[in-house]
Amino acid sequence: MNDVLTQALQPLAAAARKRLGEGMARLRAEYEARPQTANLLKGRAALVDEEIGRLWADCGMPADAAVVAVGGYGRGELYPASDVDLLILLPAAADAALQSRLSSLVGALWDMGLEIGHAVRTVDECLVASSDDITVQTSLLEARLLAGNAVLFAELAARFGEALDARSFYKAKLLEQEQRYARFNETPYALEPNCKESPGGLRDLQMLGWIARAAGLGRNWRDLARRRLITGSEAGELRNVERFLQHLRIRLHYLTGRSEDRLLFDHQEKLARILGIEASATRRASEVLMQRYYVTAKMVMQLNTVLLQNYGSVIFPDRGAAIIVNAHFQVVRELLDIRHEDVFERSPSTLLECFLLLQQRSELKGMTARTLRALWINRNRVNAAFRANPAHRALFLQILQQKRGIVHSFRRMNEYGILSRYIPPWRRIVGQMQHDLFHVYTVDQHILMVLRNMRRFTMGEHAHEYPLMTRLIISFERHWLLYIAALFHDIAKGRGGDHSRLGMADAREFCVQHELAAQDTALVVWLVEHHLTMSRVAQKEDTSDPEVIERFANTVGDERRLTALYLLTHADVRGTSPKVWNGWKGKLLEDLFFATQRLLRGATPQEALGLDDRMEDARRLLRYHGLRPGVEDALWEQLDPVYFMRHSAEEIAWHTRVLYYRTESAEPIVKARVAEDEDGVQVMVFTRDQKDLFVRLTGFFGRMGFTILDAKVHTTRHGFALDSFMLQDPGQQAAYRDIVNLIEHELSARLLQAGAPERPARGRMSRQVKHFPISPQVSIRADEAGRHYVLSLTAADRPGLLFDVASVLAAHGIRLHTAKIATLGERVEDTFLLTGQVLAQDAQVLKIERELLEALQV
Repeated sequence: MNDVLTQALQPLAAAARKRLGEGMARLRAEYEARPQTANLLKGRAALVDEEIGRLWADCGMPADAAVVAVGGYGRGELYPASDVDLLILLPAAADAALQSRLSSLVGALWDMGLEIGHAVRTVDECLVASSDDITVQTSLLEARLLAGNAVLFAELAARFGEALDARSFYKAKLLEQEQRYARFNETPYALEPNCKESPGGLRDLQMLGWIARAAGLGRNWRDLARRRLITGSEAGELRNVERFLQHLRIRLHYLTGRSEDRLLFDHQEKLARILGIEASATRRASEVLMQRYYVTAKMVMQLNTVLLQNYGSVIFPDRGAAIIVNAHFQVVRELLDIRHEDVFERSPSTLLECFLLLQQRSELKGMTARTLRALWINRNRVNAAFRANPAHRALFLQILQQKRGIVHSFRRMNEYGILSRYIPPWRRIVGQMQHDLFHVYTVDQHILMVLRNMRRFTMGEHAHEYPLMTRLIISFERHWLLYIAALFHDIAKGRGGDHSRLGMADAREFCVQHELAAQDTALVVWLVEHHLTMSRVAQKEDTSDPEVIERFANTVGDERRLTALYLLTHADVRGTSPKVWNGWKGKLLEDLFFATQRLLRGATPQEALGLDDRMEDARRLLRYHGLRPGVEDALWEQLDPVYFMRHSAEEIAWHTRVLYYRTESAEPIVKARVAEDEDGVQVMVFTRDQKDLFVRLTGFFGRMGFTILDAKVHTTRHGFALDSFMLQDPGQQAAYRDIVNLIEHELSARLLQAGAPERPARGRMSRQVKHFPISPQVSIRADEAGRHYVLSLTAADRPGLLFDVASVLAAHGIRLHTAKIATLGERVEDTFLLTGQVLAQDAQVLKIERELLEALQV
């Protein structure tokens, strides 16, 4: 029976597919000629309604069953690549014959070219499912009968309405929004946001509609304005931002040919062109588009907050009387509320005082809708005269010095335009994109992420994550000065020139205006100037070199500055992107911090590196593992001090345990282990030194698909190579514990084989590199002692890059002593210590640099 019906439906489905295709093409042409989102979305839904109704009749479905549109389709909105969500409503459970008929129906719907999501339920089953799952409950809220038994659908609507508890629904949707916001790090300002799901996206607006329906408050923005839940102008703003986001999503679906809601770099420039947005004198069209998107998202979040609170006052009218705070403010339903509509006008200092009160009163969950509305309307009262008022400056410093709520206050001040009015340079970075390969936030949001990280160092609940940071910041007198440095460290981004030096002037002006002590001002300004210094030294210079540590210590000057810079650097790197930070970078910064600290406390440069202590710690670890005293001597005699400076005590002990009885091994020794933080693999290679060894090793790791985060290359006194690598899977798909044995076995076998090194595949260029290309830079210079040459290179990362570099060096007979590999997102900044006769000849150096540049081209 099923086969007969399926075959009978095939020509009907084909005809429907043709009609749908023609209808959708007509709607698209009309939309592109005269973009009207409502016409397109409702028109698409109407076309599908008609074909589903026709097919339902052709299938001969029982008269007592019904087919119902739910979700966005039930709302009567169908985006170009959206699913068509259906509920097939039955009076009782389907028997085998009906199940067969339903299967044919669903198959025919797919044959029509529709992306179907469907459920088959009775009324009772719908009610059970909706009581267990807020997603089902939400989809039924927008249910719409397409065909079939109207009485059965009416029964569902009536019983669903009776069972729907507006209070529970409101709480569940608020919790759902909190969880969704957390997935996007609480910000709409990601560089590649999701126009549907990100904070400030379409989902925020849809949620407002769902709650309004559930509470019987209205079905559109006009209804809400009539009930005075929003003003008429706010209703207009909601319609405008909704249309803009709808246009974006429609254009994205048409552009990509699929259900794509992310504003990826790949699409931003094309979308801007499609939307008729042109580049300005200083910004690309994509930047103009994204600036508009961020302004829209900010407005959506503001209106979302206002409406949710107004909903709450209607849905929960019994939350008690107002509690007076002072002459200007009161507490209403755990929210800070203005006592008079003109509070901000009569007493401008309250524009800052409201944020201070939120910090000081832990019971407050935010501000009432009318307070937020008045705050936004009066934001322009924060002007030059306001900023010059000593009382206002004192209030702002109080906000920075509170024990709680600092990050929330600054996020709110940014969202409601107070921060950009109080700190004028801030205006230029709001929603400003960063065209590099490791920041994933706009400049203002990156700064707020750095501030968040700095605050977390002070909080006991995060001490297990940052034990050293917590210990350092708690003992740092007036640690709120670090918050000021965080606010200003990138404030001059995008102006042209050195943003660190430009930001110094802004930071100094702020500190002087707020009457900070001269030494505190000097610290803040110095931190802004040098906020990149520690990261650069740790990741690009050879921190096993005493001269490097000494130069850095001279730059820092004292231990207070060192501690402040370490805390700011750690917070800054963590605030760029989840992909940029890893345990290896943390260890580089920590080693540099402690070495410099020892030097500043009076140690010699050699003592500062802790060479003797490191060797003694390694010996203790060897004894702990049961090795008798002296077993290390044969190996250690073949190692120069640079080896011990470059490796931790734990690494030295690991190498020694593997090699102490095989220092003259005729065969290669390869050992691998999962990194301590389980975010990579450490590999040690010990073999008689050979031509092109580093080339072969990088080729092997490249073929396995690994990124080399760090490489320490050493040659022993008796002619053996002792090289160690930190590897990571850039796609983070590898099960590192499962590949340790594979690396050891395969690499050992490859090193025994003769022949030329095998080149890994070059790999595909990443999306980020495609849209933010990096021009390779290469520099070869003699070091200060004149014994070695330092090769510095910057390029876009890709598989096989190190192999290409090593091949060029090997071709010119250049010997590689150490390699400092720094991978920053999609960008590499590597430093190599070299020797070779050709490096003494300027013409040859120029030729090598040219060959390296060619090899680095993506």
